[in-house]
Formats: sequence, C-alpha cells, structure tokens
Amino acid sequence: MAQKEEAAAATAAAAPASQNGEDLEDLEDPEKLKELIELPPFEIVTGERLPVNFFKFQFRNVEYSSGRNKTFLCYVVEAQSKGGQVQATRGYLEDEHAAAHAEEAFFNTILPACDPALRYNVTWYVSSSPCASCADRIVRTLGKSKNLRLLILVGRLFMWEEPDVRAALRKLKEAGCRLRIMKPQDFEYVWQNFVEQEGEAKAFEPWEDIQENFLYYEEKLADILK
Repeated sequence: MAQKEEAAAATAAAAPASQNGEDLEDLEDPEKLKELIELPPFEIVTGERLPVNFFKFQFRNVEYSSGRNKTFLCYVVEAQSKGGQVQATRGYLEDEHAAAHAEEAFFNTILPACDPALRYNVTWYVSSSPCASCADRIVRTLGKSKNLRLLILVGRLFMWEEPDVRAALRKLKEAGCRLRIMKPQDFEYVWQNFVEQEGEAKAFEPWEDIQENFLYYEEKLADILK
C-alpha cells in the first residue's frame, strides 16, 4: 500500500542520526558512506507550479505506490477580512529526503505569514495522506489556531493499514479537519492550477484507473473514519 519514505519511521527510532536522517553507524559501511556524501542536504522545495512529470508520477492514485517517496502539497490559502473581502494565495511544497514532510513545512513557512486577526480557509491537495507524526502536528496547530479551517484532499492513503495511522486520521476528523480522497475533478483542478503549462495549456488526461482507485480509497477512508 502507499509508502512514503519508510526510512522516516526508522530514523525517528534511531539515535544518534546525521542531518540527513541516517544512522551514524552506517558510516562504517563504505557504500553507505558514499551514498551519504552524494546525498544533498535536506531542503524544502517551494514554487507556484510543479513539473508535469512530477504530477503525473507522484499524484497518480495507484493502489501500490512503489518509488513514490516524496510528498507534494499544493495549497490555497483564503484570508477573509472583517469587511468580508477574500484574498487567496496559492503554491506548492515538495519535501526532500526523510528529514521532514511537506505538511510540516507548510506550518513552518506559510502559516507564520498569516495574520491571526483574520480568518483563513486553507485547502491542501496532497499526493498522499499525512503520516501519524504530521497528523499530530495538524491536530496541535488546529487546536491553537481557532481562526484556521483546513480541508485536506489526498490522492491516496499512506500506510492506511497501520493502526497508528488509522488512529491519527480519526484524530484529524475529531479536531475539525476535513479529509477526503481526491476525485478525478480534483486532479484536473490541480493540473490546471498547479502544474507547469508550456505554451498552450493542455487538457487534463485522466489515467485509466483514476475513477476505480478513487472509489477504492474512498471506501477505505470511510471505513477508517466511521
């Protein structure tokens, strides 16, 4: 089933660790040392539109997501002033390696710019649902930020069979976070608003099993949240 970087969980349990989230004992392995040297430092990639190939691979709502070890988070932040005016900003975040996830990056880089005196409706379109750790961070943030409402639309469920992940998703619902699976129309919205368009914009082309996989994950999520 959907697998984010499984090394993240292993790294969290290991100590000590390097800045790239690798166990320092691995430095005794020449091949592992070479890999660490070639691995660039952790960074969060931000932008307004992501490359076409990234969208087609990372957002595809496949049942088995081998190789899809990154999180892509497209966001829309709508700020409502006391006068009723709504201002919207949008962009995307992409995590690199296992040191942090895009959900955490949103709270560290985007949320601080929000005015606590305003009300915000935030929508995320995420390639996969939050891990247990990120879900906990979302719950804590919503508890502190009473002016923030969050809707999360996910392409696929991350490790949904794991008890801790299932419990974390239920906590999101209890905290007031709305969580649902991306429909084909949602993928089309991301394509139109968050994916690079070179020259004349091309129409979104749904993959063969997009509706079938949406129904599959929708059923799984309903079972978890009931």
